[in-house]
Amino acid sequence: QVQLVESGGGLVQAGGSLRLSCAASGTIFSIDVMGWYRQAPGKQRELVADTTSGGSTNYADSVKGRFTISRDNAKNTVYLQMNSLKPEDTAVYYCNADIQNYGRYRNYWGQGTQVTVSS
Repeated sequence: QVQLVESGGGLVQAGGSLRLSCAASGTIFSIDVMGWYRQAPGKQRELVADTTSGGSTNYADSVKGRFTISRDNAKNTVYLQMNSLKPEDTAVYYCNADIQNYGRYRNYWGQGTQVTVSS
């Protein structure tokens, strides 16, 4: 059984920073893309950033220059450093990963962590 467990959310003032972590556990042979999505109330879930096992990264235009995604392949962990936070960044942030255990790759989601940015 594979699990993604997020941590690091919370309440922060506008202009502040938070760092999210997501660790994959279970029987894991390989992890391809790992990423972060977010969903604000009344809105669709959207991609924030993702990164491949080779280190390529991709960001939503709204977070470019403020957020940085990174990963530690040895720890099966992905991070999201969020700086210069804005109230519009308030959302539940979800970790997502393509993970191979006993066969083909499957897509997994974490349980979500709340990020609230006050003005």
